[in-house]
Amino acid sequence: MPSSRAPRALAVALLAVLLGALLPAVTAQAASRTVQGGRLDWGIKASFQSYVTGPIAKGSWSLTGGAATVGGSQFRFHSATGSYDPDTGAFSSAFSGGVRFTGHAKAGGGNELDLTISRPAIRISGGSGMLHADVVSKERGTGKVSSRSQVPLARLGLAGITMRGGSTPVALTGVPTTLTAEGASAFAGYYTEGTPLDPVSLSVDTEGAAEPKPSAPDKEKSAGERKGEAERKNEAERKDERKAGRFEDAAVDWGVRRTFREYVTGSVGQGTWTLSDGAQDGGALFRFPRGRGTYDAEKGTLDAEFSGSIRFTGAHGLDLTFAAVTVTVTTGEGILSADVTSGGRTAKSVPIVTFEAEDFVPKNGLAALTEAPAALTAEGSEAFGSMYRAGTAMDPISLSVTVDEKAQLPALPDLGSEPTAAEPTEKATDEPSPAPAAASSGSGPGVGTWAAVGGGALLLLGAAAAFLALRRRSAPSTPEAADASRAPEAADASRAPEAADASRAPEAADASTVTDSADASTAPDSPRTS
Repeated sequence: MPSSRAPRALAVALLAVLLGALLPAVTAQAASRTVQGGRLDWGIKASFQSYVTGPIAKGSWSLTGGAATVGGSQFRFHSATGSYDPDTGAFSSAFSGGVRFTGHAKAGGGNELDLTISRPAIRISGGSGMLHADVVSKERGTGKVSSRSQVPLARLGLAGITMRGGSTPVALTGVPTTLTAEGASAFAGYYTEGTPLDPVSLSVDTEGAAEPKPSAPDKEKSAGERKGEAERKNEAERKDERKAGRFEDAAVDWGVRRTFREYVTGSVGQGTWTLSDGAQDGGALFRFPRGRGTYDAEKGTLDAEFSGSIRFTGAHGLDLTFAAVTVTVTTGEGILSADVTSGGRTAKSVPIVTFEAEDFVPKNGLAALTEAPAALTAEGSEAFGSMYRAGTAMDPISLSVTVDEKAQLPALPDLGSEPTAAEPTEKATDEPSPAPAAASSGSGPGVGTWAAVGGGALLLLGAAAAFLALRRRSAPSTPEAADASRAPEAADASRAPEAADASRAPEAADASTVTDSADASTAPDSPRTS
């Protein structure tokens, strides 16, 4: 008997030690976390996009609130905020930005079709999830306009997905969505409840609650006081610099051109862009930061240079880089210039676009222009290989200059950490995937949520194996799908615009006739046109 008790006691002790080491990690993992920064990619419904921009509706869509596009069919919403509880899997995150669809222009002005979807939010609890959004729509037939806040628009298909036990970033890829009854009503009656919408993908950063900071020792306080004294001594010098026209900081935001970005990442360009030297990606725009130069508030003039560069690469020899960006403003007009590298050759200080710069005066310590219309120069046309002619409207320019050290530059849309998983799929799954589609671990998206607790599971398995091995020495042994390639079903044609004419239904649109605003698969625009 003593010989059998010793192995059992050893195994129990081993389990206790391993569980003791594991529990603190699990407890720390379970703490509720704050969602801060991230993106949500959702095409809403691809066939609806095609219908809106096709030969029947002859309409278009436009982006609001800093929303961007991904490839040619998905919209990217930004700046995630919310909360995540890895213990229960409860998740709530709201995003910024919106998209407005218009079509069926009326002879007297306006449009029969007018739908805006903005501020989407994902809420998951108890294994079920919902996509909410603000919706402004014009009812089909009556023209009555309704505005609804945070409508439960679409149900999420979370079968096979676990939200528990993750850390950061938290990611979901290709989650199926279906229209709710409330969503069908808010969608102006174009589709019925249960209609499949485009799948949703998201990636958000999470961080734990801030811990109280310990009081600083006397010597650290003294160091802080010395730093403050040094800053006060330098204040006079900074004032002299501002009198001479120098400024504290500046940034210029420019998206180049939306359809060009869509072409680069689309099925024809098959490319990407790379930011370096401090340039930042805001989704619908790129920020060139750390501006330095001179600014005259009375004359409204600026001469500044910025950090950052962007390189576009892709098929068919695409390789275009903008670097060393500079901006000058005089007499109400601005010019954005850059060093342009293409075909292995670099041209210095090429004026790319001109933009409107009226009323460029300080307000609350900040001189700013927001989305000033911009047009391509003749030199800029050459930089794009004559893809666009001079005068073509490019993405607008936003420019900010701090003339007061207390002023802050406008916040850039926050896309969160760059996902490391495969690109979001555009096809939904109707049944559980073989493995969880959610990813939330310190190693980034693409690693299943099991990775968050995988180490502890291995410890427990090891302890169990040790216990069984020891027990066997003293006792006899005892016996012991989904097809993701299928596209969502078409909407009921009787619920589409002009019910009597099925050819006017969104699903009837010929995707090959989609206009520039939605089809980035052929070219950034028709050659030499706007």
